[in-house]
Amino acid sequence: MDLWSYERAQWAAGMGTVCGVDEAGAGPLAGPVYAAAVILPREAEIPGLDDSKKLSEKKREELFTLITAKAEAWSVAWADPGKIDEIDILNARMLAMQTAIDGLSVKPNLALIDGNRDHGSSHKITTPHMTIVKGDGKSASIAAASILAKVSRDRFMAVEMDKAYPQYRFAKHKGYGTKLHYEMLDQYGPCPIHRKTFLSKWEARR
Repeated sequence: MDLWSYERAQWAAGMGTVCGVDEAGAGPLAGPVYAAAVILPREAEIPGLDDSKKLSEKKREELFTLITAKAEAWSVAWADPGKIDEIDILNARMLAMQTAIDGLSVKPNLALIDGNRDHGSSHKITTPHMTIVKGDGKSASIAAASILAKVSRDRFMAVEMDKAYPQYRFAKHKGYGTKLHYEMLDQYGPCPIHRKTFLSKWEARR
């Protein structure tokens, strides 16, 4: 797959600056949802660049360093668990993605958004944009954003939240609904970074 085909088409259409946008952590029971926006130099060589889900943790960390060094601009944003419970996960994803775009030091002419959604009931992508289903495996810019969002969230959960709430062992599962996480919930109950609206499955098991 040529990861530059979408960007190339937009440059040819007169979009001088194109950013890729993706999020990480929509599904976990705990922690924030993260989003990243990235503007890469045209046709930048980033060996191994791909959808973050297809890469090992070690490779993602390596690419994070390379992407942030090479990018013309990059930005990471998030919506915390309280906000997710307040406005729902779709709106929180849109809020985080638009906040990431707004945080770029260079204003993009167009944003390439991973997925097929660009709005919720109360929040939407307001920057000119196009959505690309499975874009993290089709667009270099979105792939780069997927890596920055995933690594940033994993670091936050594995370091800061694991230290704040060691009994839940967030370094192991990053807040996802694993067997271990459910066992910790059974033992300790929810903590302040659990998404209350995501705990129905756990509550049904009690």
